[in-house]
Amino acid sequence: MSDIPPPPPTPEETHRFPCEQCGADYRFDPDKGTLTCDHCGHTIAMQDEGERIRELDFRAALNDQLPAQEIEETRTASCPNCGASVEFDPATHAVECPFCATPVVADTGANRHIKPRAVLPFSWSERAAHNAMNDWLGRLWFAPSGLKDYARKGRRMQGIYTPYWTYDADTKSSYSGQRGTIYYVTRTVMVDGKPQQRQVQKIRWTPVSGRTARFFDDVLILASRALPKRYTDALQPWDLSHLIPYSPEYLAGFRAEAYTVPLDEGYGEARAIMDRTIERDVRFDIGGDRQQVHRIDTTVSDVTFKHILLPVWLAAYKYRGKTYRFVVNGQTGRVQGERPWSAWKIAFAMILGALVAAGLGYIIAQNQ
Repeated sequence: MSDIPPPPPTPEETHRFPCEQCGADYRFDPDKGTLTCDHCGHTIAMQDEGERIRELDFRAALNDQLPAQEIEETRTASCPNCGASVEFDPATHAVECPFCATPVVADTGANRHIKPRAVLPFSWSERAAHNAMNDWLGRLWFAPSGLKDYARKGRRMQGIYTPYWTYDADTKSSYSGQRGTIYYVTRTVMVDGKPQQRQVQKIRWTPVSGRTARFFDDVLILASRALPKRYTDALQPWDLSHLIPYSPEYLAGFRAEAYTVPLDEGYGEARAIMDRTIERDVRFDIGGDRQQVHRIDTTVSDVTFKHILLPVWLAAYKYRGKTYRFVVNGQTGRVQGERPWSAWKIAFAMILGALVAAGLGYIIAQNQ
């Protein structure tokens, strides 16, 4: 995607909101769904304006023709270790990367990017996410006890709004192939010198062609490279029906990661998902017992997209010189992460298994 033209000068968003009573910062409270001041306890209810979440035109974005109000400037820095693009507020100059615990220093440049159109607010609090992570760690076999103890010391987790693209598209496909129908014929075969009749499976192939159509709604593509995709994919499913129009108040007290996967690259991933779905539709349309697909020609139209933010609780722990990362779905509490292996626990289990096998063998031998 080519560079996006700079928008008119606007105040930089800081995602910090001063308390009406004491001047300290509000934060969004997932348990109450309000802006809450940790200093004096004052709360503000979030306003539900009922605004419809608009999609943006994909081709207009590729041609740098989005309206200026769809573009924003933020201050970000790239982590030298994992490549995460971390957003800073003007008063912050250095932080620890929430994805890998590497120190990150803010630069002086601004990053222009497409504004988020929607956000899925955190519904799991930090305490609940921490408990979910500890439960997950407790179920790991052969993990060093020291890591579990280290993680349970209560070190804070970082709430991160992770960027995603969603794509909508209308597709119409024509195809050609063959439908296979299974039938059986009787054959006489010789078994131990004696003739026996057997049923032999055959397939009758018939040429077919046809058309299918499907509208794709909200094909979800991760727009970040900070975490291994196998972890973020494992956090699914997300219930996108709870998306609400983007408002910076929901980011109060949290960090937001800028997207690093360009819009057109994300669309390439979305098309691969669409193509697999279309092939399944074609096979269903061909019918029969077996299918062969020779050709699928797909026309894609009315492609739209939106940039959305999904909630993730993240902990990065350095244990014995190595960083281990844990992620918790901020909507459902689903946990994924990296784990080390305890060599002595594995060795002990192998020795114990060998002793049990030897004991069973001895008992069996004595009984015989």
